Parts: sequence; structure tokens; C-alpha cells
Amino acid sequence: MEATAIWTAIGQMAAAMALGFSAIGSALGTGTAGMAAIGSWKKCFAQSKAAPFILVTFIGAPMSQTIYGFILMNSMLGKLAAGEVARVGLMLGAGLVGGLGIGVSAWYQGKAGAAGADALAETGQGFSNYLMTLGVVETVALLIMVFTLISL
Repeated sequence: MEATAIWTAIGQMAAAMALGFSAIGSALGTGTAGMAAIGSWKKCFAQSKAAPFILVTFIGAPMSQTIYGFILMNSMLGKLAAGEVARVGLMLGAGLVGGLGIGVSAWYQGKAGAAGADALAETGQGFSNYLMTLGVVETVALLIMVFTLISL
């Protein structure tokens, strides 16, 4: 196997890591928020209160980070297709650290969403405040994606 093919394969692996780590974070985040929403709904049912459907917002919020990982992956694959194998070290770092950063943002967005689901179900108030918190955590993932794309 020639050296260019090896470097291309490493670059493709880096691109896959960008998506993979982002998606892992989304899975952790949606799972965490989902478990909290189910518990919140259970509390509402046990108290004969209306279970707020809007808690689904907290569950789904971390899924957008998978899209950011996909955008990053596509950019990296585009550069590889254009023959930019000399920058594979940068791509490896971008795929690993960028994907992990985006993924951790998704995970913690799910944790914040879990707290929001619990608070909203208990009090029936504060939805916009909880949503703003998720937006701040989302911004971290967006910044990681944008700055990683710029560095590439």
C-alpha cells in the first residue's frame, strides 16, 4: 500500500471520529434527558397532574450535535478528496478533539435538559430559562465546529 493511501485512510478515520464522537455524545445526552423526562412524567401521573409534552424538547436538544459532527466529517472528507493528505495530522487532531468536544457538549446538554425536565414538571414554570441554558451549551458545540472548520 502506498504512503498516500495510508494517509488518506488515516484522514478518513479522523473524519469518522468527528461524527462518531459527536453521535456518542448525542446518544448520552438524549438518553440522560429522556430518563429524566420519563421520571418527571411519572411524578406528574402519580400526582394526577397533566404531564407536559414539551419535555420532549429537552430530550431532543442534544441530537443537533450529531449534525455538527456530520458537517465536520464532510468537510474533512472533502479535503481528502481534493488530495490534501499533507494535513492528516491536523485532521486526526480535529476529528478526535473536535468530535469529543462536540460530543461532550451534547452529553452535558442532556444533563442540563434532565434538570430542566425535572424542574418544569415540578413547578410548571421556567421553560424559557431552561431552554436558554440549553442554548448556551449548544453554542459551545457550534463554536467547536466552526473553529475546527476554520483550522482545517
